[in-house]
Amino acid sequence: MFKPHLLIAVLCISAAAATAQTYPFQDKTLSPEQRADDLISRLTLEEKTGLTLNASQAIPRLGIKQYDWWNEALHGVGRNGSATTFPMPIAMAASFDDALVYDVFTAVSDEARVKHRIADAEGSHERYQNLTFWTPNINIFRDPRWGRGMETYGEDPYLMGQMGMAVVRGLQGPDDSPVRKLFACAKHYAVHSGPEPDRHRFDARPTRRDLYETYLPAFKDLVTKAGVEQVMTAYNAFEGKPCSANDYLIDTVLRGKWGYKGVIVSDCWAVADFYIKGRHEYVETQEEAAALAVKYGVDIECGHAYHTIPEAVKKGLLSEEELDRNLKRIIVARIRLGEIDGIDPWSDLPESIVEGPEHRALALKMARETMVLLQNRGGILPLGADVPVALVGPNADDTTMQWGNYSPVPKETVTLLSALKARLGDVRYVKGCGHLDAAEPVDELLSKLEGIETVIFASGITPFLEGEQGDAGGFPGFEGGDRTKIELPQVQKDMIAALHKAGKKIILVNFSGSAMALTDETACCEAILQAWYPGQDGGTAIVDVLYGDYNPCGKLPLTFYKSTEQLPDFSDYNMAGHTYRFFGGEALWEFGYGLSYTTFKVGKPRVRDGKVVVKVRNKGKVDGTELVQLYVSKPGDVGGPIRTLRGYKRVTVPAGKSVKVEIPLDDETFLWWDEPAQDMVPTHGKYVLQVGNSSAAKDLRKRGYRF
Repeated sequence: MFKPHLLIAVLCISAAAATAQTYPFQDKTLSPEQRADDLISRLTLEEKTGLTLNASQAIPRLGIKQYDWWNEALHGVGRNGSATTFPMPIAMAASFDDALVYDVFTAVSDEARVKHRIADAEGSHERYQNLTFWTPNINIFRDPRWGRGMETYGEDPYLMGQMGMAVVRGLQGPDDSPVRKLFACAKHYAVHSGPEPDRHRFDARPTRRDLYETYLPAFKDLVTKAGVEQVMTAYNAFEGKPCSANDYLIDTVLRGKWGYKGVIVSDCWAVADFYIKGRHEYVETQEEAAALAVKYGVDIECGHAYHTIPEAVKKGLLSEEELDRNLKRIIVARIRLGEIDGIDPWSDLPESIVEGPEHRALALKMARETMVLLQNRGGILPLGADVPVALVGPNADDTTMQWGNYSPVPKETVTLLSALKARLGDVRYVKGCGHLDAAEPVDELLSKLEGIETVIFASGITPFLEGEQGDAGGFPGFEGGDRTKIELPQVQKDMIAALHKAGKKIILVNFSGSAMALTDETACCEAILQAWYPGQDGGTAIVDVLYGDYNPCGKLPLTFYKSTEQLPDFSDYNMAGHTYRFFGGEALWEFGYGLSYTTFKVGKPRVRDGKVVVKVRNKGKVDGTELVQLYVSKPGDVGGPIRTLRGYKRVTVPAGKSVKVEIPLDDETFLWWDEPAQDMVPTHGKYVLQVGNSSAAKDLRKRGYRF
């Protein structure tokens, strides 16, 4: 008699035996490259294809697990439940503290390993559960209207590189570890910073000088210095070719000049932009798109085009050897992560570290350092404990605003309102208006504030108004995630003006992921504090600054303009007129600007033993931290930057004391555009060294220097 259950049992035993068989690719004594070659030799074309997808398919017969490459850690382990929520990257850039950024992302990588271990034990390997993170975003924030600029580290290529390298090193862990802790990802390569609604069809054509001087330096730093393990290609085209099929960007620069050997992943559905009508329209079919991206070395596709690889091979559009070249990088990467072998040197990390006290304290420390004091007329701040205050404004008690985008969901968020209540016991709070509308009548508002002279107004916007295409926008002043105006929404401007007219002393706490034109508000408000999107403990950090428990030391990582009218064409990727490096007008507040509760004097720069040496004196009565900034310019350089950041150092100076600060000068200090070389190279000649506490000419001490 036929017994089906016996047949099933035999088949299961046979499959188990096959899986248990030892193959050379399972031999840990072999190199990852040798192991990859062996595994590839055992795969069918369909199995190979399955490994090139971001949701990589399992191969049970060979013991290869499912693996999804898509994970997020922009400012905490994102989209995977509870995790410590740090300030947004643009806020962290305001700290100019790359050592602290490293500590933050070390904590993030700890939490990521714990979350992966839990998921792996449950047999789950879905999106947002694995070890390859698509972080950091190192696109230059060249225009404050770009909605995703808050994901970056500002408008300066040097600062972007320093911060980006700290992120990579924190996420990936020690270089001498037998496996990588995580894989970081430099994105979006390259020349990508809005407008968001045009990203699927835009063709960026900056000058070659702007390409190498502004758009590529941070990518080069992360590849050649920090050893980033992933690079993500951008949606847009560059010089007529989509970035995911761009021979100049990928072959000539990334894999050629820089020697990059790691994984390249496409942005999500970017390969589909090759053929979809109304987008790049670079090829006609999905098979052609897949073949082209594979040929140009895009190893992992986030999307669906790579499903057609077998058909592309069948049609002669792609060879299996070309596919194998890419596949080898994919398999080597998974071996180096320990994922294929089940190796986890961080298995002893306790689950309690996830949003635990130590990481919460780190989030608070970072949030404090991100606060930028922009105005403090009459020394109204810090507030005295006996000063009655009221709290008004749409961002006073908005938890999700503080998280930013690509965020975890923290178990607890301390808003400005809750932090004030914790300090004062009670606080008079009136929302007053929404972000864009729903204003309370002025007379009713004033009646609720009767008897209180000092008003803290929590102004600004939210990540639901600015952000990535599809996630934000669609409101007056916003389009596809971008802003069309950089001023405060009119309802807030009107309410602030009404409070001022009524004689209130206004302390403006502004929340945004980008620069705001607060020109009118400088006249209406005694103090202005830029709070960004400060993470789960942002409220505590703000109150600590307002009441003097923490002396603010943040500096602007981007220019704050006076008005939208000062901005050049958003779609023009040539740098003329963009950022402090090329903006010739008068800014509201310059890149690198930020006040303290004390006053610093930066002395005249000297050069000794290959270093710029200055004395920084604290002229006030409280200790404080100052950021000494080194800028370089080249006389007679037509088309070059007005000045460009080439070094900085945070220094804490006791009240009434002086501290000597040294900033090294080396070949990279004098990297300059070389037309014959078509690259940035150490260039000998005359320079001007400029040292101070902002990029404004009035704040800089200068001296000539010959390199």
